[in-house]
Amino acid sequence: MEGIYLENRKLLYENPLACEADIKDFVLEGDASITFPEGRMRLENARSDREGQKANYVLWCPDDFPSDVMIEWDFAPLREPGLCMLFFAARGRAGEDLFDGRLASRTGEYPQYHHGDINAFHVSYFRRKEPDERAFHTCNLRKSYGFHLVVQGGDPIPDVADVRGMYHMSVVKKGNVRFYINGLEVFCFLEDGKTYGPALAGGKLGFRQLAPCMAEYANLRVYGI
Repeated sequence: MEGIYLENRKLLYENPLACEADIKDFVLEGDASITFPEGRMRLENARSDREGQKANYVLWCPDDFPSDVMIEWDFAPLREPGLCMLFFAARGRAGEDLFDGRLASRTGEYPQYHHGDINAFHVSYFRRKEPDERAFHTCNLRKSYGFHLVVQGGDPIPDVADVRGMYHMSVVKKGNVRFYINGLEVFCFLEDGKTYGPALAGGKLGFRQLAPCMAEYANLRVYGI
């Protein structure tokens, strides 16, 4: 797997996501089955996809990260349809910690994350849920509060039948936001702090999946840049 390398980066967080102990402090919103059959974190829905948004979920890393970061993880889809997403720079709209008791509770239903009490970036990839997503594969970056689609790029990950191993995912946020898969730049969002609201600073990150997708994750790393 090819990645990208940035000089003068400093490792802030590392988690192999290899066993249950690795995520003992993670926070799950919604219902999910989380297992480690291959020494990698496997996520799948615990509720039927016929329940719609109620079957979806978010798994948050408990740590807060600064504004300028590089986030890396390895990913492999195992079952489709579905959709996978990374939230980052997530915090309350008034700057609160994401788990501040003054914020409304969240249960994995998407409107709670883009029109709720929080701000965040959300990059969606392996978008195979709706017919139009399966017909034309893209990766999207949205910014909230709001449902602002700020940039879009082509998704190089194949359908599950043609997946071979894991894909190396990278988000680089330093003013602008860049997204890479196996070192290939998928998109770059030029943040001006005006068009889609003020620039987002630091905060938490979390993995989101849409039922009935099943996928595996490994080697989560966050660098200061």
